[in-house]
Amino acid sequence: MAANRRAWRTIPRPLLETVLNNHAQHHTVPQPLFLHGPRGVGKTTLILNRLLDSWNNPPHFTAYVDLARAVHPDPLHPSPWTSWAFNTLPDPPKLASLRSLIELSLEELVRNGVRLGCIGPHQVFSTLNKWHGLNAALRRIISQSKDGASGGFGDAKVPVSVLWSRAVFSMGSRLNGGEIDRVLGIGDDKGRALTVEEKSYFREALLSLRVAKEVIGIHEKWRANAVADLNRSGGYSRSLANSATDWACLLVELLSANAELDHFQPKLVINNIDILRNAILTDDDSMVSASMFHDSFLWRLVALGANERSLPIILVTSDSYYSYQITFDFGYPEIFISRETFGWTTQEAEMHMVTDYFSKSEWEVIVKLLGPCQRHLSELYALTQSTYYHKIMEDDGGGTFEDVLDAYLAHLQVSVVNPAMERVLALLQKFIVDAQSGKIAKDRFRFGAPWRHPPRSKSSKLHEEWAKLQLIDFIQSMVNCKFGVNYFGDYFLEFLDDPAATAMLEVGLLYTQRDPSYIRPISRGIQRCLVRWLVQEKMRMSFLQSIQYTWHRLIRGRSYRHLMKEAGYKF
Repeated sequence: MAANRRAWRTIPRPLLETVLNNHAQHHTVPQPLFLHGPRGVGKTTLILNRLLDSWNNPPHFTAYVDLARAVHPDPLHPSPWTSWAFNTLPDPPKLASLRSLIELSLEELVRNGVRLGCIGPHQVFSTLNKWHGLNAALRRIISQSKDGASGGFGDAKVPVSVLWSRAVFSMGSRLNGGEIDRVLGIGDDKGRALTVEEKSYFREALLSLRVAKEVIGIHEKWRANAVADLNRSGGYSRSLANSATDWACLLVELLSANAELDHFQPKLVINNIDILRNAILTDDDSMVSASMFHDSFLWRLVALGANERSLPIILVTSDSYYSYQITFDFGYPEIFISRETFGWTTQEAEMHMVTDYFSKSEWEVIVKLLGPCQRHLSELYALTQSTYYHKIMEDDGGGTFEDVLDAYLAHLQVSVVNPAMERVLALLQKFIVDAQSGKIAKDRFRFGAPWRHPPRSKSSKLHEEWAKLQLIDFIQSMVNCKFGVNYFGDYFLEFLDDPAATAMLEVGLLYTQRDPSYIRPISRGIQRCLVRWLVQEKMRMSFLQSIQYTWHRLIRGRSYRHLMKEAGYKF
């Protein structure tokens, strides 16, 4: 090991930091920005340790929402190497909790705007009245006041603005004045002295927000039965999908319309946005599906930016769906600003790692086995600082650094790759069931496809054997084409139709990168573990299974060599 020991630190990424800062320093922007890349390249670390503090120095205010906290509340809990959606979670994320995380963060941003005097009751009313009918909902709020009287507002000719004022007054009678003051920071030692007029204005603004939230909640309750029927029928309704995102999008529009350069510059950063797309519904069937909520939310953010400009929004994800497929689903390649990062190159990593953390000889072995992936390097370095490392080195046999690397690869194999491959096999078995029930399009079973003849029986043993045969064949074909497939090459749809390929992408062991357009493992260490898995499965084959596999490779075996990556390209 290197002689000089240092604590692991976050190393600056000047180019990427400049790109993100240029986007975040504007008070309004025309498009949301997606920061995406394979797992383990340091996206979250960069934002938390390098950028977020400066984005929270006034006049900048940032709502940072990490949806992974709905899965693991501990912020120090490491993110998985594979997809969040396919990890074994004791408590899968629920859409209601994810929605609440986003809305609460946006509400705090709006309260900051209220404290600065940028957002007032008139702005709240005009923004809400722009998109929503308020008459009936306001009358209901007024009727729920403490005195129980509508105050003569039964006349249909009463203007909405008058109803709004009465509803704000009714809301004020229901809330404790001290509670409102605490939310706004009025009266504490750190707060500035406010006049009576300023206090009244701020309180009215906060009460207006409460009324607006209740109005949208009432509208959503009125649509609850329609949403439940939509979920049962499996259909789609744009208006019902938008109703679930009304409050969050209203807050975003309110912030965007009232952002001021050098005075109030709000931003929204959502990490692990892919969790929102794969969340589950609770027993309450009155909310639209997670994918519908996700798509509606993004569509409305795009529309706001294109039509009026929105506050800077940065969406961070490691799901390769957001590198290319999302632009295909949304219909336009440049609908989002896309910034893809692959972490360090080998030369950059060597400059930062050698002598400070690893010796030159150790680095040469690391690059060959693991590559320059930051998470691999940090986990390996933590292992070298543990008592386990010293125990290996002090063995009678004289342990070497290669033994430590082998132990780390074994850890990846057992804790990451093998469980992920089991989930891939489960998805392939589900493909058989879907094919038997007619859910798979016949075009996917074209002549010559290796998966053209799934088992017709319902035997779980046959399903398992077929799935494993398909997966072994797929990994072997990836080995033959050096684990790099160009999904824009000739006949690339053959690869994207492969159920083994789609399962590997869904689980997260493969990554679809945007530029250059290759599908490959998320890291060199994971790639090596996939090869190990292939060798292990071949060694476990019986004689009959070996003959069956050989016949399959000769007659129906996959070959993606025509989609191989260009010579000299490395990751």
